[in-house]
This record gives sequence, structure tokens and C-alpha cells, in this order.
Amino acid sequence: MEFVEKWGTDVDTAVDLALDELKTTRDKVDIEILEEPSRGFFGIGSKLALVRVKMKQEPKKSESKKAVQKKSEKNNRKSSIKDIDKTEDKSHFTNEILQDDNKINDGVDNTKKEEKSQINKDTSSLDTILADKVPYPEENIAVPFLKDVTEKMGIELEFTPYKANDYLFIDISGKDTGTIIGKRGQTLDSIQYLTNLVLNKNKEEYQRVILDAENYRTKREKTLEQLAHRLAGKVIRTGRTQKLEPMNPYERKIIHTALQDDSRVTTRSEGKDPYRRVIVELK
Repeated sequence: MEFVEKWGTDVDTAVDLALDELKTTRDKVDIEILEEPSRGFFGIGSKLALVRVKMKQEPKKSESKKAVQKKSEKNNRKSSIKDIDKTEDKSHFTNEILQDDNKINDGVDNTKKEEKSQINKDTSSLDTILADKVPYPEENIAVPFLKDVTEKMGIELEFTPYKANDYLFIDISGKDTGTIIGKRGQTLDSIQYLTNLVLNKNKEEYQRVILDAENYRTKREKTLEQLAHRLAGKVIRTGRTQKLEPMNPYERKIIHTALQDDSRVTTRSEGKDPYRRVIVELK
């Protein structure tokens, strides 16, 4: 393997993941920053860092050892300066959200067996979860919190809470639903992270919150199921492992569940949230 590309919340994290996969050290690679990280509003709209880490070629015999060492020191110094610049501007609040969400969901060190076990416990589709939804009878801080956040974002929305099995489901409506959904649901997911953390702070019994707007969750679920089967077919035809884009725990569960009964392929997750992704490969 000559090079790998990795996502990370910052350049250092992405590089460390790449070094782990290449089983090497920083002094033996060249690092190229493909996409720089940026923060958004409370982590909403934030961008991950993308790096390409490539193994250095063996020096030619005609190249002196001193020249090679000088070149390596120069590259490492340049990389370190870039890394410092990228890591200074970080949202501590966003990092806390991601850390707490990892604990709430499937954690960064789950084994393949543990993740499969969790999938088997909860394989219900969103349609099934919402089949018996009823108006939420209790007062909670979720709706006031959502109103406060969206008002600060400058958008007008309405929130209707429901009790659906053991979930608190909140339907979002209004003229700015497209804004709250965001690209591939990223904004909706970020707001959902915040709401889950706020609602469950200092509580022993965790209650999962699901936010939805314009039936986006159901549509996304069906799209991911189709993607899972399409990639499984590609793995079977070519014999080559397929890596999906980074997804949140809920979306990864959809992929795992869609393929768990396929006797020809298997799925696993790799990486750390929020750039943990599903791998589809032959059994």
C-alpha cells in the first residue's frame, strides 16, 4: 500500500489514523492535506480534515544520506507547522458533544462482535418505531431547547413531540425545514446530538431523541438500504472490499441491518466517531 486517505476532526487525528493503517511512523511518510477542517455553529456545518499519507520512496543510491535527512527534516517541520495552525481553532463544545455521543452510542473501541450484538437488539426500522406514535404527554426541555437554538440560527420552525415506543420523536415543520436538514442531514444530525445530550444530562435512564423534518429519516433509511445492497453486489462481483462514507451510529446500524442476513458478505465498522465508517467485505 503506497498511500491512504483518512478523515479526522483535525489534521493530527487523520494522520494518526493513516499511520495506524500503514503501520509506520511520521518520519517515513509524506503528508498532504486535501481538505482543511473548519468549525461551524456549535459544530453544525463543521468540516473534517482529509489527509493523504504516502510512504516515502527509498532514496536513490546517488543521493547522499545527509541530503535525505535534511529533506526529511524539512518535510516534517512543514507538516508540524500546518498541523499547529489547523488544531488551534477548535470548538471545545463540539468535542465534548462528540465524546459524550460516543459513550451514548457505540463507543470508539467496540469490537465487531459487540457492534453486531447491538444491531441484533435494535433492528426496527423507523416506520416500525413510529407506527404507534402518540402525542408526548410529559413536559421536557427538548422543545424549548430546540426553539432557542433555531431562533439563534435565524430560522422559524415548529416542533411537535410524540412518544414512539421508548423514543421521544420530534417532528419539525415550517418554511425553513430545508435549512435544518442540511446537506445529507448533517445539520439535523448535529441538532439531534445536542438535543440528546441536553435531555439526558445527569439522568440515569437514557431516552433517545429522534428529530425529523419532511419525512427525511424514512427517505434516508430507504436510500441507505439500497446503497447497502448495491455495494454488497459489487463486493460479490469483484471480490473487493467496499468502504462507505463516514456515518453516524444510526445510519451505520441501517447498513449493518440491511446486510446481516446475507450469507455472502459481512460488515464491520472502523475508525472513530464522527468519521467512523462501515466496511463491506466477503465472508
